[in-house]
Amino acid sequence: MTGRWLVVGGMGAVGALFIRRLVEDGHDVCVVDPAVPEGYSDRPVRWLRGDVLAPDDRLTAELRSADAVLLAVPEPVAVAAVPVVAELLRPDALLVDTLSVKQHIADTIRKHAPDVQAVGLNPMFAPSLGFEGRPVAAVVVHDGPQVPELYELVDSWGARIVPLDDARHDRLTAAVQALTHASVLSFGLALDRLDPGAGELRELGPPPYTTLAALLARVSSGTTEVYWDVQSANPQAAAARAALADAARRFADAVEYGTEADFAAVMAAARGALGPELEHYSGIAERIFTSR
Repeated sequence: MTGRWLVVGGMGAVGALFIRRLVEDGHDVCVVDPAVPEGYSDRPVRWLRGDVLAPDDRLTAELRSADAVLLAVPEPVAVAAVPVVAELLRPDALLVDTLSVKQHIADTIRKHAPDVQAVGLNPMFAPSLGFEGRPVAAVVVHDGPQVPELYELVDSWGARIVPLDDARHDRLTAAVQALTHASVLSFGLALDRLDPGAGELRELGPPPYTTLAALLARVSSGTTEVYWDVQSANPQAAAARAALADAARRFADAVEYGTEADFAAVMAAARGALGPELEHYSGIAERIFTSR
């Protein structure tokens, strides 16, 4: 698809990722953000300092002429923007969001924008890594002719579209994001409590420790707002954290009160969670652990 794109929230990392690829593909891109970067006049996009929740005349004109509007803003802003944007969009325009949680925004679109083509995209990677070879979850709220064109566009960037409905999206991301982040950060909290000395651990640590420590460094150094949204906004995240706490207790009980057979059963249950993908992940671990 080609045409006029309005990106709401271009100062964020996700918005910047999409802007860069859209510009490279020759799209006409306008960005609206309360903050406008220095030197914006030298950039190959049009910047508007504005508020999508209270559009002025210039922003209203951009919304009415846009072929697609991308909401790359936090969930409260995106949800509040839906009825405002829906009133101004052309009948054939496309509304896209980039939120990490989909049920709330999807319900809002169904209520306030029932006739607007709408898709939720969730890049399942840090924006700095780029699209190439990485999955992008896609939730179609209202289908239409622009939806497959959007998929073709993202596919042309080297990404892999993973279609889901909004409820399934949030259930799966509770596992691959909320549970994963909670596990990694909990590992860091446990290390902090034990306080064994990071330098000595680096010298002594075997590959599993080094891998977890690397994940801890990346996650804990990330943008707090992003990780907070994953935990606080996903309706399935609380169950994921509860499962993690229960698993830690089950593991401890098997060691403190059980037998070696009980411990073997715990290991088997953990291994069984990977199902038929066990060999795939074993291969990844082998490559990580044998790399220098």
